[in-house]
Amino acid sequence: MNYYKQIKKTIFVGIVSTFIILPISLNADKGWSYHQQSDSLNNQTYSYAQSPLPKPGLYDNIMLSLVCKDHKLQAVVETDELITSQGSSFSMEYQVDQLAPVTLSMKTFPDSKRKAYTETNAKRMADDLLTGQVVFIKINTMIKTVLSSSINLDNASTTLKQVLLDCTQLTTEKPALPTNNYTFNDFESEFKQLPLIQQQKLLKQLKQLITNAP
Repeated sequence: MNYYKQIKKTIFVGIVSTFIILPISLNADKGWSYHQQSDSLNNQTYSYAQSPLPKPGLYDNIMLSLVCKDHKLQAVVETDELITSQGSSFSMEYQVDQLAPVTLSMKTFPDSKRKAYTETNAKRMADDLLTGQVVFIKINTMIKTVLSSSINLDNASTTLKQVLLDCTQLTTEKPALPTNNYTFNDFESEFKQLPLIQQQKLLKQLKQLITNAP
């Protein structure tokens, strides 16, 4: 009797384990996604297009994002593994389809050793991603290892274009118009201090100006 109970228990544990593991596999490689979030530090909303994770076991876990934040476009990579120390530069190589590989200089964020960005090359990377079906990424780490991943671009176009549009629609602040603090009372006070001849001349000019005004 105990033998059959043990078999049932083993089967039950196996079924539960399957349902626990299954969602993780389904979440990998589901496609690019578009997000909008608020930054509580500066009370601004930013948007980003984020790549899916690769299928488990094939490559290193590298996520690529195109971010529009503070009126600037950023290309961001994030990994599970150490890249380099905080605020440090490193090289990343990407290749779209069979095009020639492109090497970029990226920099880790001040508070992360696994997340980095570039603003200088963000637009170029976005344009390249829009042309292809798959992008292969290689990252050279500070400990001389190479992280690599292949990211599908089949459905990336819509989300990437939305982020590019977000940054295009953000206009820079218009320069403030110069404030005119010179009032009629100021004019009247200064006018009274002028010699009579200058007063008459100025009044004549003002009359002509008002007469010719549209």
